[in-house]
Amino acid sequence: MELDRDLHSIQEVRDLIRRAQEGQRQFAEWNQARVDALVESVAASCASQAEPLARMAAEETGFGNWRDKTLKNMLGSAMTWDYIKDMKTVGVIGGDTARGITDVGVGVGVVAALIPSTNPTSTTMYKALISLKSGNAIVFSPHPNARACVGATVQLIKDTVRRAGGPDGLVGCIETLTAEATNELLRHRCIGMILATGGEAMVRAAYSSGNPALGVGPGNGPAYIEKSADIAAAVRHIIESKTFDNGTICASEQSIVTESGIEREVVDELKRQGAHLLDEAESRSVAAILMRSGGGMNPRIVGKTACAIAQMAGIDVPPDTKVLVSRQSEVSGHNPYSREKLCPVLGFYVEKDWRAACDRCMEILRNEGAGHTMTIHSEDESVIREFALKKPVSRLLVNTAASLGGVGATTNLPPALTLGCGAVGGSATSDNVTPMHLINIRRVARNARELSSLRAQSAEGASSAGAGSAGLEADPRQPQGGPAKASVVSPANFSREDIEAITRAVLNRLRK
Repeated sequence: MELDRDLHSIQEVRDLIRRAQEGQRQFAEWNQARVDALVESVAASCASQAEPLARMAAEETGFGNWRDKTLKNMLGSAMTWDYIKDMKTVGVIGGDTARGITDVGVGVGVVAALIPSTNPTSTTMYKALISLKSGNAIVFSPHPNARACVGATVQLIKDTVRRAGGPDGLVGCIETLTAEATNELLRHRCIGMILATGGEAMVRAAYSSGNPALGVGPGNGPAYIEKSADIAAAVRHIIESKTFDNGTICASEQSIVTESGIEREVVDELKRQGAHLLDEAESRSVAAILMRSGGGMNPRIVGKTACAIAQMAGIDVPPDTKVLVSRQSEVSGHNPYSREKLCPVLGFYVEKDWRAACDRCMEILRNEGAGHTMTIHSEDESVIREFALKKPVSRLLVNTAASLGGVGATTNLPPALTLGCGAVGGSATSDNVTPMHLINIRRVARNARELSSLRAQSAEGASSAGAGSAGLEADPRQPQGGPAKASVVSPANFSREDIEAITRAVLNRLRK
Protein backbone atom coordinates (compact mmCIF):
# COMPACT_ATOMS: atom_id res chain seq x y z
CA MET A 1 0.00 0.00 0.00
CA GLU A 2 1.45 3.35 -1.06
CA LEU A 3 1.65 6.08 1.56
CA ASP A 4 -0.18 9.34 1.03
CA ARG A 5 2.10 12.16 -0.15
CA ASP A 6 2.02 14.01 3.18
CA LEU A 7 2.81 10.86 5.17
CA HIS A 8 5.59 9.96 2.72
CA SER A 9 7.10 13.44 3.13
CA ILE A 10 7.03 13.20 6.93
CA GLN A 11 8.83 9.86 6.84
CA GLU A 12 11.36 11.30 4.40
CA VAL A 13 12.16 14.10 6.86
CA ARG A 14 12.56 11.67 9.74
CA ASP A 15 14.96 9.57 7.66
CA LEU A 16 16.95 12.68 6.65
CA ILE A 17 17.29 13.77 10.28
CA ARG A 18 18.31 10.30 11.41
CA ARG A 19 21.03 10.12 8.77
CA ALA A 20 22.10 13.67 9.60
CA GLN A 21 22.47 12.76 13.26
CA GLU A 22 24.59 9.74 12.41
CA GLY A 23 26.78 11.79 10.08
CA GLN A 24 27.17 14.62 12.57
CA ARG A 25 28.28 12.26 15.34
CA GLN A 26 31.16 11.19 13.11
CA PHE A 27 31.84 14.76 11.96
CA ALA A 28 32.04 15.90 15.59
CA GLU A 29 35.21 13.83 15.94
CA TRP A 30 37.00 15.84 13.26
CA ASN A 31 39.58 18.45 14.24
CA GLN A 32 39.55 22.05 13.03
CA ALA A 33 42.00 21.53 10.18
CA ARG A 34 40.03 18.64 8.72
CA VAL A 35 36.72 20.53 9.02
CA ASP A 36 38.25 23.57 7.35
CA ALA A 37 39.59 21.52 4.44
CA LEU A 38 36.12 20.12 3.77
CA VAL A 39 34.43 23.54 4.02
CA GLU A 40 37.01 25.12 1.73
CA SER A 41 36.31 22.43 -0.86
CA VAL A 42 32.56 23.09 -0.65
CA ALA A 43 33.10 26.84 -1.05
CA ALA A 44 35.31 26.30 -4.09
CA SER A 45 32.79 23.95 -5.73
CA CYS A 46 29.95 26.42 -5.17
CA ALA A 47 32.00 29.34 -6.51
CA SER A 48 32.89 27.34 -9.62
CA GLN A 49 29.19 26.87 -10.39
CA ALA A 50 28.06 30.37 -9.35
CA GLU A 51 26.89 31.39 -12.81
CA PRO A 52 25.11 28.18 -13.94
CA LEU A 53 23.22 27.98 -10.65
CA ALA A 54 22.36 31.69 -10.85
CA ARG A 55 20.90 31.21 -14.32
CA MET A 56 18.93 28.22 -13.08
CA ALA A 57 17.55 30.20 -10.11
CA ALA A 58 16.51 33.19 -12.22
CA GLU A 59 14.80 30.97 -14.79
CA GLU A 60 12.98 28.80 -12.26
CA THR A 61 11.75 31.53 -9.90
CA GLY A 62 11.29 34.40 -12.34
CA PHE A 63 12.85 36.72 -9.75
CA GLY A 64 15.77 39.04 -10.42
CA ASN A 65 18.47 38.41 -13.01
CA TRP A 66 21.23 35.84 -13.35
CA ARG A 67 24.11 38.34 -13.38
CA ASP A 68 23.29 39.72 -9.95
CA LYS A 69 22.45 36.25 -8.67
CA THR A 70 25.93 35.17 -9.75
CA LEU A 71 27.41 37.86 -7.50
CA LYS A 72 25.13 36.72 -4.67
CA ASN A 73 26.34 33.15 -5.19
CA MET A 74 29.91 34.39 -4.88
CA LEU A 75 28.98 36.15 -1.64
CA GLY A 76 27.39 32.94 -0.35
CA SER A 77 30.48 30.90 -1.25
CA ALA A 78 33.89 32.54 -1.78
CA MET A 79 33.24 35.71 0.24
CA THR A 80 31.67 33.77 3.10
CA TRP A 81 34.58 31.32 3.20
CA ASP A 82 37.13 34.16 3.18
CA TYR A 83 35.43 35.67 6.24
CA ILE A 84 34.98 32.46 8.26
CA LYS A 85 38.10 30.50 7.33
CA ASP A 86 40.15 31.58 10.36
CA MET A 87 37.37 31.18 12.94
CA LYS A 88 38.00 28.63 15.67
CA THR A 89 34.78 26.66 15.99
CA VAL A 90 35.79 23.08 16.81
CA GLY A 91 37.66 21.78 19.87
CA VAL A 92 39.48 24.28 22.08
CA ILE A 93 38.59 27.71 20.69
CA GLY A 94 39.82 30.03 23.44
CA GLY A 95 39.60 30.84 27.11
CA ASP A 96 41.42 32.65 29.92
CA THR A 97 44.46 30.71 31.11
CA ALA A 98 45.12 33.07 33.99
CA ARG A 99 41.62 32.52 35.36
CA GLY A 100 41.58 28.79 34.65
CA ILE A 101 38.88 28.91 31.92
CA THR A 102 39.00 26.91 28.68
CA ASP A 103 36.40 27.33 25.91
CA VAL A 104 35.46 24.31 23.79
CA GLY A 105 33.36 24.69 20.63
CA VAL A 106 30.56 22.15 20.26
CA GLY A 107 28.23 22.04 17.27
CA VAL A 108 24.48 22.30 17.90
CA GLY A 109 23.95 19.05 15.98
CA VAL A 110 21.51 19.14 13.08
CA VAL A 111 20.60 22.49 11.50
CA ALA A 112 17.23 22.89 9.77
CA ALA A 113 17.57 25.41 6.94
CA LEU A 114 14.57 27.09 5.34
CA ILE A 115 15.44 28.47 1.89
CA PRO A 116 13.49 31.35 0.24
CA SER A 117 12.71 31.68 -3.45
CA THR A 118 14.19 35.21 -3.62
CA ASN A 119 17.81 34.15 -2.94
CA PRO A 120 17.66 30.36 -3.23
CA THR A 121 21.06 29.15 -4.40
CA SER A 122 23.14 31.77 -2.58
CA THR A 123 21.33 31.15 0.71
CA THR A 124 21.81 27.40 0.32
CA MET A 125 25.55 27.84 -0.19
CA TYR A 126 25.90 30.25 2.72
CA LYS A 127 23.92 28.14 5.20
CA ALA A 128 25.81 25.01 4.21
CA LEU A 129 29.18 26.70 4.76
CA ILE A 130 28.39 28.20 8.18
CA SER A 131 26.76 24.95 9.36
CA LEU A 132 29.62 22.71 8.27
CA LYS A 133 32.25 25.14 9.56
CA SER A 134 30.66 24.90 13.02
CA GLY A 135 30.73 21.07 12.95
CA ASN A 136 27.04 20.55 12.20
CA ALA A 137 24.92 18.56 9.78
CA ILE A 138 22.24 20.41 7.78
CA VAL A 139 18.87 19.52 6.27
CA PHE A 140 17.35 21.92 3.74
CA SER A 141 13.70 22.73 3.13
CA PRO A 142 13.49 24.70 -0.14
CA HIS A 143 10.68 26.97 -1.18
CA PRO A 144 8.51 24.98 -3.63
CA ASN A 145 9.12 27.55 -6.37
CA ALA A 146 12.88 27.00 -6.11
CA ARG A 147 13.08 23.25 -5.59
CA ALA A 148 15.10 22.49 -8.72
CA CYS A 149 17.84 25.10 -8.29
CA VAL A 150 18.14 24.42 -4.56
CA GLY A 151 18.20 20.68 -5.24
CA ALA A 152 21.01 21.13 -7.76
CA THR A 153 22.99 23.27 -5.30
CA VAL A 154 22.54 20.74 -2.49
CA GLN A 155 23.61 17.90 -4.78
CA LEU A 156 26.78 19.82 -5.67
CA ILE A 157 27.52 20.27 -1.96
CA LYS A 158 26.80 16.61 -1.15
CA ASP A 159 29.07 15.42 -3.95
CA THR A 160 31.88 17.67 -2.69
CA VAL A 161 31.43 16.48 0.90
CA ARG A 162 31.62 12.87 -0.26
CA ARG A 163 34.81 13.50 -2.25
CA ALA A 164 36.32 15.20 0.80
CA GLY A 165 35.62 12.11 2.89
CA GLY A 166 32.70 13.57 4.80
CA PRO A 167 30.18 11.26 6.49
CA ASP A 168 27.02 10.17 4.69
CA GLY A 169 23.93 12.13 5.64
CA LEU A 170 25.84 15.26 6.67
CA VAL A 171 23.91 17.30 4.07
CA GLY A 172 20.32 16.52 3.11
CA CYS A 173 17.37 18.10 1.34
CA ILE A 174 13.64 17.44 1.38
CA GLU A 175 12.51 16.27 -2.03
CA THR A 176 8.82 15.62 -1.31
CA LEU A 177 7.88 19.18 -0.42
CA THR A 178 4.73 19.51 1.66
CA ALA A 179 3.66 21.75 4.53
CA GLU A 180 3.66 18.65 6.72
CA ALA A 181 7.29 17.92 5.81
CA THR A 182 8.46 21.40 6.74
CA ASN A 183 6.47 21.28 9.96
CA GLU A 184 8.07 17.94 10.86
CA LEU A 185 11.52 19.36 10.19
CA LEU A 186 10.91 22.41 12.38
CA ARG A 187 9.39 20.49 15.27
CA HIS A 188 11.54 17.36 15.31
CA ARG A 189 13.13 17.02 18.74
CA CYS A 190 16.54 16.22 17.25
CA ILE A 191 16.92 19.60 15.51
CA GLY A 192 19.61 21.69 17.20
CA MET A 193 18.96 25.00 15.43
CA ILE A 194 16.62 26.40 12.79
CA LEU A 195 17.88 28.97 10.29
CA ALA A 196 14.66 30.57 9.07
CA THR A 197 14.86 32.80 6.01
CA GLY A 198 11.57 33.40 4.25
CA GLY A 199 8.12 34.84 4.75
CA GLU A 200 6.98 36.20 8.10
CA ALA A 201 4.59 33.27 8.66
CA MET A 202 7.40 30.76 8.16
CA VAL A 203 9.71 32.64 10.51
CA ARG A 204 7.00 32.73 13.18
CA ALA A 205 6.46 29.00 12.73
CA ALA A 206 10.16 28.45 13.32
CA TYR A 207 10.10 30.42 16.56
CA SER A 208 7.01 28.60 17.80
CA SER A 209 8.40 25.15 16.95
CA GLY A 210 9.87 24.48 20.37
CA ASN A 211 13.41 24.32 18.91
CA PRO A 212 16.08 27.04 18.99
CA ALA A 213 15.73 29.30 15.95
CA LEU A 214 17.41 32.25 14.25
CA GLY A 215 14.96 34.06 12.02
CA VAL A 216 14.70 37.13 9.85
CA GLY A 217 11.74 39.49 9.91
CA PRO A 218 10.60 41.69 7.02
CA GLY A 219 12.78 44.57 5.92
CA ASN A 220 11.37 48.05 5.30
CA GLY A 221 14.41 50.23 5.56
CA PRO A 222 14.18 53.91 4.69
CA ALA A 223 17.13 55.69 3.08
CA TYR A 224 17.62 59.16 4.54
CA ILE A 225 19.41 61.75 2.40
CA GLU A 226 20.58 64.50 4.78
CA LYS A 227 21.46 68.02 3.60
CA SER A 228 25.23 67.48 3.96
CA ALA A 229 25.18 64.37 1.74
CA ASP A 230 26.82 63.96 -1.64
CA ILE A 231 23.43 63.84 -3.36
CA ALA A 232 24.63 62.34 -6.64
CA ALA A 233 26.45 59.54 -4.82
CA ALA A 234 23.50 58.96 -2.47
CA VAL A 235 21.05 58.58 -5.36
CA ARG A 236 23.48 56.34 -7.23
CA HIS A 237 23.83 54.04 -4.22
CA ILE A 238 20.07 53.87 -3.72
CA ILE A 239 19.33 53.07 -7.37
CA GLU A 240 22.18 50.54 -7.59
CA SER A 241 20.86 48.86 -4.46
CA LYS A 242 17.18 48.88 -5.40
CA THR A 243 17.87 47.50 -8.87
CA PHE A 244 20.37 44.86 -7.70
CA ASP A 245 18.67 41.57 -8.54
CA ASN A 246 15.55 43.73 -8.93
CA GLY A 247 15.27 44.47 -5.22
CA THR A 248 15.00 40.92 -3.87
CA ILE A 249 17.36 41.43 -0.90
CA CYS A 250 15.31 42.33 2.17
CA ALA A 251 17.92 44.85 3.34
CA SER A 252 17.30 47.00 0.26
CA GLU A 253 15.82 50.48 0.55
CA GLN A 254 12.03 50.70 0.56
CA SER A 255 11.62 54.47 0.72
CA ILE A 256 13.60 57.71 0.50
CA VAL A 257 13.35 60.38 3.18
CA THR A 258 14.92 63.78 2.57
CA GLU A 259 14.72 67.45 3.59
CA SER A 260 12.74 70.23 1.92
CA GLY A 261 15.89 72.34 1.51
CA ILE A 262 17.43 69.81 -0.90
CA GLU A 263 14.23 68.29 -2.34
CA ARG A 264 14.70 69.81 -5.81
CA GLU A 265 18.31 68.58 -6.05
CA VAL A 266 17.31 65.07 -4.97
CA VAL A 267 14.39 64.92 -7.43
CA ASP A 268 16.53 66.19 -10.30
CA GLU A 269 19.23 63.66 -9.52
CA LEU A 270 16.71 60.82 -9.31
CA LYS A 271 15.37 61.71 -12.75
CA ARG A 272 18.88 62.11 -14.18
CA GLN A 273 19.87 58.64 -12.96
CA GLY A 274 16.84 56.78 -14.31
CA ALA A 275 14.02 57.14 -11.79
CA HIS A 276 10.47 57.79 -12.93
CA LEU A 277 8.55 60.06 -10.52
CA LEU A 278 4.96 58.80 -10.53
CA ASP A 279 2.13 61.31 -10.61
CA GLU A 280 -0.94 60.78 -8.42
CA ALA A 281 -2.85 58.70 -10.97
CA GLU A 282 0.19 56.55 -11.74
CA SER A 283 0.86 56.10 -8.01
CA ARG A 284 -2.66 54.77 -7.50
CA SER A 285 -2.28 52.34 -10.40
CA VAL A 286 1.03 50.95 -9.12
CA ALA A 287 -0.24 50.83 -5.53
CA ALA A 288 -3.12 48.64 -6.66
CA ILE A 289 -0.76 45.82 -7.71
CA LEU A 290 1.87 46.02 -4.95
CA MET A 291 -0.14 44.18 -2.30
CA ARG A 292 -2.65 41.34 -2.33
CA SER A 293 -6.18 41.83 -1.10
CA GLY A 294 -5.26 40.07 2.15
CA GLY A 295 -2.54 42.61 2.83
CA GLY A 296 0.61 40.67 1.93
CA MET A 297 3.07 41.50 -0.81
CA ASN A 298 1.92 40.53 -4.30
CA PRO A 299 4.34 37.80 -5.49
CA ARG A 300 3.80 38.89 -9.09
CA ILE A 301 5.82 42.06 -8.54
CA VAL A 302 8.69 40.48 -6.60
CA GLY A 303 12.01 40.68 -8.42
CA LYS A 304 10.55 42.28 -11.55
CA THR A 305 11.99 45.32 -13.33
CA ALA A 306 10.51 48.79 -13.01
CA CYS A 307 9.30 48.65 -16.62
CA ALA A 308 7.63 45.27 -16.08
CA ILE A 309 5.81 46.60 -13.01
CA ALA A 310 4.70 49.70 -14.90
CA GLN A 311 3.34 47.49 -17.66
CA MET A 312 1.42 45.39 -15.10
CA ALA A 313 -0.03 48.60 -13.67
CA GLY A 314 -1.03 49.85 -17.13
CA ILE A 315 1.14 52.98 -17.15
CA ASP A 316 3.70 54.20 -19.68
CA VAL A 317 7.26 54.92 -18.59
CA PRO A 318 10.49 55.49 -20.56
CA PRO A 319 12.13 52.19 -21.59
CA ASP A 320 15.29 53.02 -19.62
CA THR A 321 13.43 53.51 -16.31
CA LYS A 322 15.28 51.89 -13.42
CA VAL A 323 13.02 52.61 -10.44
CA LEU A 324 9.51 53.93 -9.81
CA VAL A 325 9.26 56.63 -7.11
CA SER A 326 6.01 57.86 -5.53
CA ARG A 327 5.70 61.02 -3.40
CA GLN A 328 3.96 60.13 -0.13
CA SER A 329 2.89 61.79 3.12
CA GLU A 330 1.22 58.88 4.96
CA VAL A 331 2.73 55.88 6.73
CA SER A 332 0.33 53.04 7.49
CA GLY A 333 -0.30 49.36 7.02
CA HIS A 334 -2.70 50.26 4.19
CA ASN A 335 -0.16 52.31 2.24
CA PRO A 336 2.03 49.92 0.21
CA TYR A 337 4.62 52.63 -0.41
CA SER A 338 5.40 52.66 3.33
CA ARG A 339 5.88 48.89 3.47
CA GLU A 340 8.35 46.29 2.18
CA LYS A 341 8.42 46.03 -1.63
CA LEU A 342 10.91 43.51 -3.02
CA CYS A 343 11.09 45.26 -6.38
CA PRO A 344 12.36 48.59 -7.79
CA VAL A 345 9.59 50.76 -6.26
CA LEU A 346 10.26 53.45 -3.64
CA GLY A 347 8.16 55.74 -1.48
CA PHE A 348 9.42 59.35 -1.28
CA TYR A 349 8.98 61.53 1.83
CA VAL A 350 10.08 65.14 2.28
CA GLU A 351 10.49 66.64 5.78
CA LYS A 352 11.46 70.12 7.01
CA ASP A 353 14.72 69.15 8.75
CA TRP A 354 16.75 66.21 10.05
CA ARG A 355 14.75 65.93 13.27
CA ALA A 356 11.49 65.59 11.35
CA ALA A 357 13.21 63.15 8.99
CA CYS A 358 14.37 61.18 12.03
CA ASP A 359 10.78 60.95 13.27
CA ARG A 360 9.55 59.89 9.82
CA CYS A 361 12.15 57.11 9.61
CA MET A 362 11.06 55.89 13.05
CA GLU A 363 7.43 55.89 11.89
CA ILE A 364 8.29 53.86 8.77
CA LEU A 365 10.27 51.31 10.77
CA ARG A 366 7.55 50.91 13.39
CA ASN A 367 5.04 50.38 10.60
CA GLU A 368 7.09 47.40 9.34
CA GLY A 369 10.71 46.28 9.45
CA ALA A 370 11.71 47.26 12.99
CA GLY A 371 15.04 45.74 13.91
CA HIS A 372 16.25 45.19 10.34
CA THR A 373 18.23 47.78 8.36
CA MET A 374 18.23 51.41 7.25
CA THR A 375 20.66 53.75 5.53
CA ILE A 376 21.74 57.33 6.05
CA HIS A 377 23.57 59.45 3.48
CA SER A 378 25.33 62.25 5.34
CA GLU A 379 28.69 63.84 6.08
CA ASP A 380 27.51 65.17 9.46
CA GLU A 381 28.81 62.80 12.13
CA SER A 382 26.58 64.33 14.81
CA VAL A 383 23.45 63.52 12.79
CA ILE A 384 24.75 60.02 12.03
CA ARG A 385 25.34 59.50 15.75
CA GLU A 386 21.80 60.62 16.62
CA PHE A 387 20.38 58.15 14.11
CA ALA A 388 22.61 55.39 15.49
CA LEU A 389 21.41 56.07 19.03
CA LYS A 390 17.69 56.21 18.24
CA LYS A 391 16.78 54.07 15.27
CA PRO A 392 15.26 50.64 16.05
CA VAL A 393 17.48 48.78 13.57
CA SER A 394 20.25 46.22 13.81
CA ARG A 395 22.23 47.73 10.91
CA LEU A 396 22.57 51.47 10.29
CA LEU A 397 24.42 51.71 7.00
CA VAL A 398 26.25 54.94 6.16
CA ASN A 399 26.83 56.20 2.60
CA THR A 400 26.46 52.81 0.95
CA ALA A 401 23.97 50.69 -0.98
CA ALA A 402 21.69 49.01 1.56
CA SER A 403 21.15 45.68 -0.19
CA LEU A 404 24.86 45.03 -0.62
CA GLY A 405 25.93 46.80 2.55
CA GLY A 406 23.53 44.86 4.74
CA VAL A 407 24.81 41.48 3.56
CA GLY A 408 28.44 42.56 3.96
CA ALA A 409 29.41 42.98 0.30
CA THR A 410 30.13 46.75 0.39
CA THR A 411 30.73 47.00 4.14
CA ASN A 412 32.85 45.07 6.60
CA LEU A 413 29.86 43.36 8.17
CA PRO A 414 30.02 39.55 8.07
CA PRO A 415 28.91 38.22 4.66
CA ALA A 416 25.50 36.75 5.42
CA LEU A 417 22.11 36.00 3.92
CA THR A 418 20.46 35.62 7.32
CA LEU A 419 20.27 39.06 8.95
CA GLY A 420 19.10 39.08 12.56
CA CYS A 421 16.59 41.74 13.59
CA GLY A 422 17.16 41.74 17.34
CA ALA A 423 14.54 41.69 20.07
CA VAL A 424 12.65 44.65 18.60
CA GLY A 425 12.20 42.65 15.39
CA GLY A 426 11.31 39.42 17.17
CA SER A 427 14.67 37.77 16.46
CA ALA A 428 17.06 35.93 18.75
CA THR A 429 20.04 37.91 17.43
CA SER A 430 20.78 41.31 15.91
CA ASP A 431 23.86 40.02 14.08
CA ASN A 432 24.62 38.91 10.58
CA VAL A 433 24.58 35.17 11.33
CA THR A 434 27.95 33.37 11.23
CA PRO A 435 29.25 29.94 12.31
CA MET A 436 29.68 31.32 15.83
CA HIS A 437 25.89 31.43 16.17
CA LEU A 438 25.74 27.68 15.46
CA ILE A 439 27.98 26.41 18.24
CA ASN A 440 27.58 25.97 21.95
CA ILE A 441 30.59 26.88 24.06
CA ARG A 442 31.49 24.33 26.68
CA ARG A 443 33.47 26.08 29.41
CA VAL A 444 36.00 24.16 31.43
CA ALA A 445 36.47 25.92 34.78
CA ARG A 446 39.16 25.01 37.33
CA ASN A 447 38.98 25.40 41.12
CA ALA A 448 39.96 28.95 42.10
CA ARG A 449 39.00 29.14 45.80
CA GLU A 450 37.93 26.89 48.65
CA LEU A 451 34.64 26.79 50.53
CA SER A 452 36.39 27.67 53.77
CA SER A 453 37.69 30.92 52.26
CA LEU A 454 34.23 31.77 50.90
CA ARG A 455 32.77 31.30 54.40
CA ALA A 456 35.45 33.47 55.93
CA GLN A 457 34.86 36.22 53.37
CA SER A 458 31.10 35.99 53.93
CA ALA A 459 31.49 36.27 57.70
CA GLU A 460 33.86 39.21 57.37
CA GLY A 461 31.47 40.98 55.01
CA ALA A 462 28.52 40.39 57.31
CA SER A 463 30.49 41.66 60.31
CA SER A 464 31.40 44.84 58.46
CA ALA A 465 27.79 45.36 57.43
CA GLY A 466 26.63 44.73 61.01
CA ALA A 467 29.14 47.16 62.47
CA GLY A 468 28.08 49.83 60.03
CA SER A 469 24.43 49.21 60.77
CA ALA A 470 25.02 49.23 64.53
CA GLY A 471 26.89 52.49 64.27
CA LEU A 472 23.76 54.14 62.92
CA GLU A 473 21.55 53.02 65.78
CA ALA A 474 20.85 55.34 68.70
CA ASP A 475 22.55 54.42 71.98
CA PRO A 476 19.74 53.14 74.23
CA ARG A 477 21.54 54.63 77.23
CA GLN A 478 20.94 58.16 75.95
CA PRO A 479 17.90 60.06 77.28
CA GLN A 480 14.99 60.25 74.82
CA GLY A 481 15.32 63.24 72.58
CA GLY A 482 19.00 63.59 73.45
CA PRO A 483 21.84 63.35 70.97
CA ALA A 484 22.62 59.83 69.80
CA LYS A 485 26.06 58.37 70.20
CA ALA A 486 27.42 55.73 67.87
CA SER A 487 27.74 52.36 69.51
CA VAL A 488 31.07 50.82 68.69
CA VAL A 489 31.05 47.06 68.96
CA SER A 490 34.07 44.92 68.23
CA PRO A 491 33.39 42.20 65.60
CA ALA A 492 35.45 39.88 67.75
CA ASN A 493 32.68 39.94 70.38
CA PHE A 494 30.03 38.72 67.87
CA SER A 495 28.74 35.18 68.09
CA ARG A 496 27.62 33.21 65.02
CA GLU A 497 24.00 33.90 66.08
CA ASP A 498 24.77 37.64 66.24
CA ILE A 499 26.15 37.60 62.69
CA GLU A 500 23.11 35.74 61.36
CA ALA A 501 20.74 38.15 63.11
CA ILE A 502 22.58 41.18 61.71
CA THR A 503 22.61 39.69 58.24
CA ARG A 504 18.85 39.13 58.36
CA ALA A 505 18.35 42.70 59.56
CA VAL A 506 20.43 44.11 56.70
CA LEU A 507 18.60 42.02 54.11
CA ASN A 508 15.25 43.13 55.52
CA ARG A 509 16.30 46.76 55.21
CA LEU A 510 17.40 46.24 51.59
CA ARG A 511 14.05 44.70 50.69
CA LYS A 512 12.10 47.74 51.93
